[in-house]
Amino acid sequence: MREYLLTLCITAAVTYLLTGPVRKFAIVAGAMPEIRARDVHREPTPRLGGIAMFFGLCAGLLVADHLTNLSEVFADSNEPRALLSGAALIWLIGVLDDKFEIDALIKLGGQMIAAGVMVMQGLTILWLPVPGVGIVALTQWQGTLLTVALVVITINAVNFVDGLDGLAAGMVCIASAAFFMYAYRLWYSYGIEAAAPATLFAAVLMGMCLGFLPHNMHPARIFMGDSGSMLIGLVLAAGAISVTGQVDPDAMQLFGSERDTVFQMVPVYIPLLMPLTIIAIPAADLILAIVRRTWRGQSPFAADRGHLHHRLLEIGHSHSRAVLIMYFWSAVIAFGALAYTVNSASMWIVLGIAALSGVGLFLLLLPRFTPRAPRWAESFVPPRYRRRRAVAQTTAEPAAALTDWTPSLNGATAIGGRTKDEEPSPAGARR
Repeated sequence: MREYLLTLCITAAVTYLLTGPVRKFAIVAGAMPEIRARDVHREPTPRLGGIAMFFGLCAGLLVADHLTNLSEVFADSNEPRALLSGAALIWLIGVLDDKFEIDALIKLGGQMIAAGVMVMQGLTILWLPVPGVGIVALTQWQGTLLTVALVVITINAVNFVDGLDGLAAGMVCIASAAFFMYAYRLWYSYGIEAAAPATLFAAVLMGMCLGFLPHNMHPARIFMGDSGSMLIGLVLAAGAISVTGQVDPDAMQLFGSERDTVFQMVPVYIPLLMPLTIIAIPAADLILAIVRRTWRGQSPFAADRGHLHHRLLEIGHSHSRAVLIMYFWSAVIAFGALAYTVNSASMWIVLGIAALSGVGLFLLLLPRFTPRAPRWAESFVPPRYRRRRAVAQTTAEPAAALTDWTPSLNGATAIGGRTKDEEPSPAGARR
């Protein structure tokens, strides 16, 4: 665990330190597009934040390659190299799009090529565990098509949700945290070494998002752009692919036969569940966007203001509040699925998820509710979270100061309760 934490911290530190210089480079390079109709920010903001995130990814993998335990991942598997190859390709396409706004079909083709590059280097789905059936082996073409489809869907799901400051990076960070716990448990609790690359990918992805978030929170100083959103989407998909179809359920035969193991232990080890839950909200937004645009006769890639985060803003939520609500739902789904994999027989998990969902719905129906801190904590929180009495006092002070310069009935100016004509003159001076 210490090596994973070190890799995460190095990735986050490199990403954080490089984001500032990258912002200046983006301004000089002119990667500051004009504000579009669908945008929610009010002034041009530089993009190309994916440059810092990519170098953070490279730094994290480089450090992991020189650590005692994590170096075995590079020695026993070619998946880290496959990830780096696909990430470099998708990152270059994203950088070009951030600068020159390339066509959507070209980006789609680049995403498929990047996925194909990873498949050629061994990062592919080999089989699928099906409850009650067992392992279903996939042919080479079936595995390739399923892998490419999963990569393309995940990349576009993350790209579509990148519409508010800090939204995409925060949601992916939450998803990768849940996925890290899931993959780490498979590796160390069950001794499945095939889950080691996915655990490393999740740790590096958390570092990339955590390092970029301080620069991207509202009001954002820089956007990750397609170079960042497609990159973290690909890394997220790589971790899902590394577990889905790479981890052999036969290694966890805790109940005798393989068929019984697949059926009874499906919440614990089935790798198909967690990848779907960690991208549940972005995938739902992607599907709704495709259906909405197709219904209107538009291209599925045509941008609009109908995404989930746009709807939160339309019903009255503030920018920060809309982002926090999306964070909340992502955490409920991802960590709820994670808790279910640990103990599927516990009714408390179901009740807890239902209770949290109720809290989320309650907050969603109160868009104009603003939380207030207790009076003893007002000095430690921003002014918008303080009680109105404290704010009223601060606004009353300027008003009281204006009373010293109020016009009197005869046209003179009042000073300290006296008119200017009544002000005593200096000694020896004539009026």
